[in-house]
This record gives sequence, structure tokens and C-alpha cells, in this order.
Amino acid sequence: MTHVTPNGFAPSPEQLLAGFTPSFEFQPVDPLPEEEFAERLRHIRREATVAGHDVILVHADGIGSYRTSNSFLRYICDWAREGVLVIPTDDDKPLTMFSFFSSSVLLPPFGEPVLVDDIWQIGTWGRETYNRPGRGVDRTVEAVAAHLEGAGFFSVQIGLFGDATSTPYWDGLKTRMPRCRLQQDNGTIERMQRRRSKREQALVRAASQLASIGIEAAYHVTRPGVTDHEIYAAFTHAQMARGGEWGDGYQIGINRFGTHCGKPYGHVVQAGDLINLYISAVTYRGYNSQIARMIAVGDITDKQEEVLAMCTEGVQAAAERIRPGTLVSEIANASFEPYIRRGYLDSTDSRTMPYNWNANEDGSPRLVPRKHVVCEDLERQGRKLMHVYPATRGPHNPNVGHSVSMPKFQPYNIASNNHDRLEEGMTFVLHSQWLEPEVAGCNVGDCYLVTDDGYENLSHHTPLGVHRIKA
Repeated sequence: MTHVTPNGFAPSPEQLLAGFTPSFEFQPVDPLPEEEFAERLRHIRREATVAGHDVILVHADGIGSYRTSNSFLRYICDWAREGVLVIPTDDDKPLTMFSFFSSSVLLPPFGEPVLVDDIWQIGTWGRETYNRPGRGVDRTVEAVAAHLEGAGFFSVQIGLFGDATSTPYWDGLKTRMPRCRLQQDNGTIERMQRRRSKREQALVRAASQLASIGIEAAYHVTRPGVTDHEIYAAFTHAQMARGGEWGDGYQIGINRFGTHCGKPYGHVVQAGDLINLYISAVTYRGYNSQIARMIAVGDITDKQEEVLAMCTEGVQAAAERIRPGTLVSEIANASFEPYIRRGYLDSTDSRTMPYNWNANEDGSPRLVPRKHVVCEDLERQGRKLMHVYPATRGPHNPNVGHSVSMPKFQPYNIASNNHDRLEEGMTFVLHSQWLEPEVAGCNVGDCYLVTDDGYENLSHHTPLGVHRIKA
């Protein structure tokens, strides 16, 4: 429900975006061509040969809401559903997919697999919903085992790409095929995520454009009297209408303290609010980007202004050092120099740095302070906020960013203990954060691509500094 502003303005949610036009035109990018996937497959098969694998099994499970537990299948053959992909090491043998064993019904053309010859439909099993005896896990294991045996893989070494949801499948195969040696080997595909090809870079760039357009839409509708639901919806509409894959990869935090990492709950924007748009994932054709911006509504305190300036300077100081060959730790340390200069931190060392979700110094759990924090919008709904979040002052994490590209791949962090060197084709986010409970907070960040001689700020369309709205 839209609330009436002091001047009597009460548009419908749909009218809030009336007259909105982005400051730039989105540049769509075609799906990756088949030759890009063929090159990935060639690399994987070569790694398998060196490791001694005769065949590789790749698993991703359905986890609800049409999502999968990892991006392995999407990365290897552009399959967006769950499944087990069989990749023989010999390049003259075809790829085979076993899928359709979860209840998340999602059909091509979205995610039609490339390079895969046969797709076998396992079916969904269970008494309550399907009135059929059995489990999907068991049926999948039996089907994969029968296929491997039919292809002559009776006593071989099998490389496994999967995650925690893969365990019952791998355990079943160990029992079903006791003569085979199963070896977890995620490192092969994880190493391929460090640098992005030119075509992949274009997709991350497009995802960054969608995020920037969403932010501009949020700026367009934000004013006193508008709810956090409406701001979130405006962002979602603007990016999804241009090709974004879904609308729940981000957070919105609003209160007078600048708390971030929130979700809409019915807060009505008012003077003195600090709003954080933490765009942790806008996804385009499987690739995502991350951006963070702050909005100040009317006047805010001097302390809040200082925190906003400090975090903005942190991102800028780190970005100035981005170029091939720079140590990642140098980037992280530079980001915290403004914090140390102002007395907010004593050291850039991530091991000793305080952060919002830190336990006690001895490693024991920290008690979240219990206190009634007045929250009018929540109390109007019959609830109360009875704890102070976060429990400690500091940045959200003791790092300043991490890699971005595809969901669920193991990231590298931009932290003081990462002494790898930057390479052309790396894509990552730098986000400076600080929260002081019931006092001030900020979270701002940009998405960067390492180029041959420096960097490209993929989220440059919206300024990093705080966006001001009159109240």
C-alpha cells in the first residue's frame, strides 16, 4: 500500500515509474556461442586426462524456486535445470544428461543444453505427491550406473563435480559400482572461474548495466511516503523488463541508522532515512554483477556523513590500484586506509579486524543485545524489534569484496591474506561497508573488470557517492 506523502501525493505503485527513462541505453548481449562451450569441454577433458579420470560426472540439484544448487551444468553446457551430466574423457564419446528428477518444472528453450546428445528423463518419485514408490535419488543413481556400465565403465576412475547436495548421489554410486574409484575434483572447474573470456566479460558488463538501470529506477520512485516494497519493485521491474533472469538477488535496508542487508517489510520512507541498495546479484544469461549504493533522505547527522564519506573513499582508494600484477592484498589494504586515518580501525589485517557478525574474542558465541528498538512500521503490523542489529560495530566482512560471475562458484576474496596477483579478465566487486549499531552505516561498491593496462568500472553509470533526496 502506498502511503500519502505530506503534500497529499498518493500514486498507485504502477504510476511511480511514470516518466522514468534510464540515463543510458541497455546493450543486450547474445547467448554464448557453442564454440565457447566446446572450448570449456576441451579444457575439462584435458584436465581429466591428466588426473587419470576415465569419465566425469557433473551434478547440480534442484533447490526450489527454479534454482539449482550450483552453476556447474549451466557453465559446461548451458543447462539451467538439475541433472547429472556424464562426460567421457575420450572426445569421440558423446555427453549424456540425466535430468527431470525435481519438481521445479522449467522447460527449454531457456537453458537448452549444448553439446549434449541424449537427455534421459528420470521422473519424480514419492508416495505423497506422485503416488509412486521410490526416491528420485535412487532412480537417478541406478540410471547413471546402468549407463556407465553399458558404455564399458565397469572398473574405472570417475571424477566428480558437485556440492553438498551431491553426496547421496555419490554415496549411491559407490555402493552400486564398488569396483569404480570415485574422486571429487571440483578444482578443475573452479580454476576455470578465475579469468573471464571476452564474451563472458560482455555478459557481466550487461548484468552491471541492468543493475545500474534498476538503481536509477529506485532513485526515480524514492520519496517520503513510498514504501520499501515499492522501491524494490521498481528496481525489479526496470532490470527484469530488459532481460534480467530473476528479481530476488538483492537487498534493501532502510532506517535512520543506515542498516544494510535487509529485505522489504513495509517501511515507509521518511525524512532522516538512510537507504542502502545492496545489489548482490543481478543475473543476465547466467552471469551476475554486484553494486551497492546509498540514498540519504533529507538531513542526516555529521557522524553519518563521515561514515558515508569514509566508505566512498575506501572504494576509490582501492580502485586506483587495480591493474594486472597488483597483489589482491594491496587492493584490500588500500580500501581500509580511510578507516585507519579516521580512527575507525587500527589495522587492515582481516584476521584481527572487527566485523558485524564476529563472535567473542575467545571464539565463543556473542549474545545479540536485547533491547526494544522503536520501529513504527513494524509495530503498526503488530510486531516489535527486540534486538539490536548488528551486535558489533565494524565492516560487514573483514574484506572489501570478492569475485563475481556465476552463482555458487567458490569465490576469491579481496582481503589482506590474499596474495594472488590480479590478471586481465578477472571480475570482482569492491564494496566498503561500516555499521555502528543505532548510529550510522554505509555500504557502497562498484563492479570492476581487470583490463590489459588497468580496469573498467562496469557500474560507472550511477555515481558511487550518496544519492540525495529532499524531504
